[in-house]
Amino acid sequence: MKFIKCILGVVLMSLWLPVMSQAAETGSALKADVLRQEPYSDALKIGNLARGETLQILNKKGAWLKVKTTQATGWVRLLSVKRGSAALFNPVKGVWDVASGRAGTGKVVATTGVRGLNEEELKNARYNEAEVKKMEHYIQTIQEGQQFAKKGGLKAIKFPYLPSPQGGGEP
Repeated sequence: MKFIKCILGVVLMSLWLPVMSQAAETGSALKADVLRQEPYSDALKIGNLARGETLQILNKKGAWLKVKTTQATGWVRLLSVKRGSAALFNPVKGVWDVASGRAGTGKVVATTGVRGLNEEELKNARYNEAEVKKMEHYIQTIQEGQQFAKKGGLKAIKFPYLPSPQGGGEP
């Protein structure tokens, strides 16, 4: 009898776990932002997110979160949302977490975008003949480039150059 109860408990738990995993995570807005229809900065604006507003996090795609507020459901930038209970919302700590890259539950430094060389690295750059020769190994001829484009179904499009700015200075 005890064994049957144990098996029944395991079966019920296995049925309940998928429902629990579908439950939305709660969060709050670190700053005012725009809700968008799709996870792109040029997507249609469908609403606004107010600083401190409570929300449910439904999905994540790249640097975007799909959230549900009392007004609308849409996509917002990941760094505009603090995961976790809104009752513990501290605006100063929230701003610090975003500035330090530690916004989120795991306190893991997250970056969006691309990091390049800083000013100091550019000043200290030195010529390296071996690396230049290695790069030259990857040079292709015009014919090789055209064959590659043709094989990929690419076509050349000719368009006129932009007119030079008036006055001859920098644009």
